[in-house]
Order: sequence, then C-alpha cells, then structure tokens
Amino acid sequence: MKLEVTPKQRVLEAEQREEAMEMSGLELWKRDKPHKICPSPPLPLPVPAAACDETALVPPLNFAMVDDGIFRSGFPETSNFRFLKSLNLRSIVYLCPEPYPETNTEFLEKNGIRLHQFGIEGRKEPFVNIPDDKIREALKVVLDPRNQPLLIHCKRGKHRTGCVVGCLRKLQKWCLSSVFDEYHRFAAAKARITDQRFMELFDVSSLKHLTPSHC
Repeated sequence: MKLEVTPKQRVLEAEQREEAMEMSGLELWKRDKPHKICPSPPLPLPVPAAACDETALVPPLNFAMVDDGIFRSGFPETSNFRFLKSLNLRSIVYLCPEPYPETNTEFLEKNGIRLHQFGIEGRKEPFVNIPDDKIREALKVVLDPRNQPLLIHCKRGKHRTGCVVGCLRKLQKWCLSSVFDEYHRFAAAKARITDQRFMELFDVSSLKHLTPSHC
C-alpha cells in the first residue's frame, strides 16, 4: 500500500534538508577558515622620468621666449636651475615685493646672474594698482643689451610679467589685439581687465630713445 505524503510533510522535509546543508557548510567553513588577510601598503606612485634624471632640463612654469635674449616665466623652482643655467642668463627681472629665496639667490651668485627687483603687489581685482613707474624702470632694464640674456618673472608668469611684456610689445609697435592675444595665452581664465586697460593706456614715448635691436 502506497503512503500519501501531505504537502505539509513535504515542506517540513525540505526545511530539514536545507537546515542540514547549512550546518554542514558552516562546519566546513570553520574547519577550513582562511587566515586573516591584512591589506598591503599602497605602492608608491611611479616617479616621472624627468625627476629621476638629474641631467633633465625642466623649464619654469609658463616659460617662453619673448625675443632674442629675453625670456619670461613663473617663479623658478630648484628643479629649473639646470635649465636656467643653459640659457646663460646675465640678469633676472623679478617683479614681486617678497625677498628672493636664499636658494635662488645662491644659484644667481654661483652663476654670475644679477637680480633686478621691482616690487609690484600681486593684488586681485578690483584692488589692482599697477605702478607705472616700476613697469617703466623694469622695461629700461629689459631693453638694455648689457643685461641680456635675461628672464622676466613674477609668481605665475601671468599678470605682472604679462604687463611688462605687453608694454614691451607696444614699444615694438605690435597692434593692441596682438598684445592682448599674447597676454590671454598666459593669463587664460585669470585674465584681468585692469591689466589690459593699463597696457592700452601705457605711454611708450618716454622709452623710444632706447633703440635696441628688438624695437
């Protein structure tokens, strides 16, 4: 005689089988439990090849050639010294009011480079005050062939350096749109209307007696 299995009995048997499987799996896990895994320390980031090679020539931020014997840039770091040495500089025109760092001063002394400092405050609009007299005096140094080759720099090589170079371009008879185009290429999103107005209104007539080959 065949015994009937009720649905309730089927459910009960299925639950018992599932519970037995869970218990057997738990025992197996306890017996073969893996050792605790400690996270490995992060690997160091690869060092760029230029940083590894002490002979690499690394230009300063925003470096560019303005004209024969005249260059521009942001503030030079120690990693840029070898590159600057390759330029055979005679002078540096520094446009910030802060004292020149000791490391940079030692580099200049070691390589016979003269420092010309014109302390122009690097303020943000609308408090920008560009001193006409200091820009004019800086240009006299830049235009003197005895000071070349030379590097003009401020902190980022954008605003103060951009104004000096822009005024030099006016002396070189560049049209105003070209002067502004060059300024924007370095200042980019940080371009200032006050800088451009200053360059537009800057009177170069008092500098025309300086007639280097660049002008």
